[in-house]
Amino acid sequence: MNLIPTDEQTDSVRKLVREGYAKIAQDTAAGCCSPGVSCCGSAPPDADKLARELGYTVEELKALPEGANMGLSCGNPAALAALKPGETVLDLGSGGGFDVFIVGRKVGATGRAIGVDMTPEMLGKARRNVAGYRTETGLDNVEFRLGEIEHLPVADNSVDAIISNCVINLSPDKGQVWREMARVLKPGGRVAVSDMALVKPLPPEVLKIVEALVGCVAGATLVSETGRLAREAGLSDIILKVKSDYIDAMMNFEDPLYKKIIELLPAGAKPSDYITSLEVQAVKPKGDCCGNDGCES
Repeated sequence: MNLIPTDEQTDSVRKLVREGYAKIAQDTAAGCCSPGVSCCGSAPPDADKLARELGYTVEELKALPEGANMGLSCGNPAALAALKPGETVLDLGSGGGFDVFIVGRKVGATGRAIGVDMTPEMLGKARRNVAGYRTETGLDNVEFRLGEIEHLPVADNSVDAIISNCVINLSPDKGQVWREMARVLKPGGRVAVSDMALVKPLPPEVLKIVEALVGCVAGATLVSETGRLAREAGLSDIILKVKSDYIDAMMNFEDPLYKKIIELLPAGAKPSDYITSLEVQAVKPKGDCCGNDGCES
């Protein structure tokens, strides 16, 4: 059963997440390798190396504005979405703009890349890099909006694709996030999400540590639950792909969060027995305007 969080619980989670990511934005102001809790633990010693392991190309990473890659990824949703020139793409929880700046180049001058984030410090970091992106690319096609992913500041039926990278787990009301995605997608539009999920429930001791919440672990839901929420939101053609090798990669980086989790697991257990990176693809059925008239084509 999907329990709806109380307003007090929702506010408490958002406060913890906002404070955690404000600290990340401040700690990484001079680069990606400063200490601090990131979406998937502490920022690894080499954020570019982790990104390459996740499928980002050397060319994509070299073209990014300084400091945009803070080691917060757990997948490559932009590649998963197979973006095309001219499309409007929305990134949920865009942080410092990492995926938005990559998407902007993919959709070109006739497309649009929109990032939404609820942390002002992250939003400021991303917006400061827009001018450099415009100079480097000659494109004026990216923007960043302050907002919560449960209440997107985006019009109904207005985007071709939605991406999100290791963020939905942070939401205290994931069902609402999926409903919002269905609302803003055009009929036929698609979702490509990389996120954290659970293979089986975590021990209660792990759920108690704040780092695990900000680290996309304590807030993770079971893989099957993610699929259910997407279906209940009205999306179809749902594909769930488990990628537990990401967790093993974080252990190779000697990530402090995962080292702490190991200490709390039963003897002989490892984080990838419980936690996985998950790729989610889904489509909004054509002709589905979520009850709204006048769907955009």
